Amino acid sequence: MSTTTSIVGLGDVLLVTIQGELSDDDALRLQEELTTRVADTGARGVLIDISGLEIVDSFLARTLHDIAGASALLAARTVVVGMRPEVAITLVELGLTLPGLETALTVSCGLSLLNGTGSR
Repeated sequence: MSTTTSIVGLGDVLLVTIQGELSDDDALRLQEELTTRVADTGARGVLIDISGLEIVDSFLARTLHDIAGASALLAARTVVVGMRPEVAITLVELGLTLPGLETALTVSCGLSLLNGTGSR
């Protein structure tokens, strides 16, 4: 299955959508591109929509965590949105609870979380 990722600016927030499964190389390219875009645009927030992913393996989970860490160093908060219940269960079963990585159910909830007006 091919992968489609896009990064769209929504004011001072970058929205990343991922459709299809990411290879390890795709995930690393996304991390590099996203970190560069955060630095170039001065974004204060990053939403990563993973609702199109059936599987999040340990490498991708660590990469998402690393993206959040790099973004935080650039003064941007990262929120992962759209995680499927089965993905959450698998991550917990693998022992990958990803402390410090914020999550929200939907893009709208993620925007509210970044704006300080809503819940997860």
